[in-house]
Amino acid sequence: MATHEVTNQAPARVDLDEFAANTALFEGVARFEAAWAAPALREVGRHVGSAAFQRDAELANTRTPELRRFDRWGREIDEVVYDDSYHRVIAADLAAGGHTAAATDARPGANVARAATFMLFAQIEPGHSCPVSMTHAVVPVLGQHADVAGEWLPRVLSRDYDPELRAGKSSALFGMAMTEKQGGSDVRANTTRAMRSADGSYRLTGHKWFCSAPMSDAFLVLAQAEASSGGSGSTAGGLSCFLVARILPDGTRNPFRVVRLKDKLGNRANASSEVEFEGTHGILLGEEGRGVATIIDMVHRTRLDSMYGSVAGMRQATAEAAWHARHRAAFGALLVDQPAMTAVLADLQLETEAATVLALRLARAHDADAPSSDAALRRLAVPVAKYWVTKRGPGHAYEAMECLGGNGYTEAWPLARRYREQPVMAIWEGSGNVLALDVLRALGRDPECLAAFEAEVALARGAHPALDAHLGRTLARAGAVAGQDPAEAAAEARGLVGDLALALEASLLVRHAPDAVAELFVASRLGENARGHLYGELPRGDHAAVVARA
Repeated sequence: MATHEVTNQAPARVDLDEFAANTALFEGVARFEAAWAAPALREVGRHVGSAAFQRDAELANTRTPELRRFDRWGREIDEVVYDDSYHRVIAADLAAGGHTAAATDARPGANVARAATFMLFAQIEPGHSCPVSMTHAVVPVLGQHADVAGEWLPRVLSRDYDPELRAGKSSALFGMAMTEKQGGSDVRANTTRAMRSADGSYRLTGHKWFCSAPMSDAFLVLAQAEASSGGSGSTAGGLSCFLVARILPDGTRNPFRVVRLKDKLGNRANASSEVEFEGTHGILLGEEGRGVATIIDMVHRTRLDSMYGSVAGMRQATAEAAWHARHRAAFGALLVDQPAMTAVLADLQLETEAATVLALRLARAHDADAPSSDAALRRLAVPVAKYWVTKRGPGHAYEAMECLGGNGYTEAWPLARRYREQPVMAIWEGSGNVLALDVLRALGRDPECLAAFEAEVALARGAHPALDAHLGRTLARAGAVAGQDPAEAAAEARGLVGDLALALEASLLVRHAPDAVAELFVASRLGENARGHLYGELPRGDHAAVVARA
């Protein structure tokens, strides 16, 4: 028997174009010279906005990966089995070029278009983005090593998806394995050994504490090469970078023991594992002892993608909160029209707008036609942005979840999953202290970085007195730190990085966003009446105009 009729509930937020609906992303793609990609991005937006894709995203996170150590005959296979929903999600992302489109179509705005594609997919299902990101990030490393580029680059650049571990594939996904249980971020403490073989390859023995996406076709792995001597003299040894394939050229399996899958707080669709090597075949990339220098391009780009992932999460959280508030009434009015809720939604959108324009500006800085000064800018701005945006993500997700009330706290809505997802973006690819110290090192070692940063934010000088004052204080502080020993400034590093991030975000919004957005962002983050630590503590401004963009 029906005891009541369901009313005053928001309909499902499905079957819409997520690209067109995302005003900040839509405008930013055109602003940063990727308008040519709009038709393809609309296709992606409609696909990820569909009920079918959102259902696959849910299934991929509830029917989680399972480790299969042996086949039915007892042979060790070390495979991870995913639900079909996961395969559909990642296949669509690769087909759209979310991994390597910027390399195959390297024109102005190529990295902007690729970043937008990546963020649209990650907005709905973020776990699969891990192997997508690593495959994107390995391209510059492979391109520097002709001995492996011929075999691997065409496969990495392919838009096909083949989840099987087998020889003869036309496509490939890449991962990386750096951290070990005794070292974590201190990779120079790694104990995995690499012994040179007679044919010039290496045999690796050791472990990795975190190896995400273990079903990838190949990995970049850090290991300690053994110093050796021969007729031509001694080799350096030391921490080195190796390409480790899951399947060897003769079709046999490379020793790659998946010990267990990590039981993670979030990121459930993506398998993360512990692995052991025992005589595992590897190919040296670069020189012995130069492992960090070899893999650093990959790390740099995965850091940037971690930031993109947080931006995507902010967009999902803001959109779901605003959708609910536009359809839910309480105390005689829609939630969106009640001033306290309007202020919260406006604040959530401000954070999303700032992160979006920052992400797209840094994407544009990675294009082949970007000016040389952008190379210096990104050396400083990428760790600054990754630090700040990823740390803002969890609190942002929580506030959006609260906008939905009890519904938001249940697994029937996507924001509980998003709340669990956001912290990993800050933890992976350099946690907060690592990034803050990287910023100090960049300031101390490369004066061009700060000069490029100052030139970028100076484009907004004169637009707002509060911003001008913040720029003056922050740049003076950064200049003083640049002349110090990083160890002396370490305790204050986080505060400086936060100020640099706000300077960059505010300068971009003042130059590119509508006045309502820029004015409210500066007043709430930098002005004399800057709010406290919680969302919704906004000064007076056109809150409704900002919410209209959510």
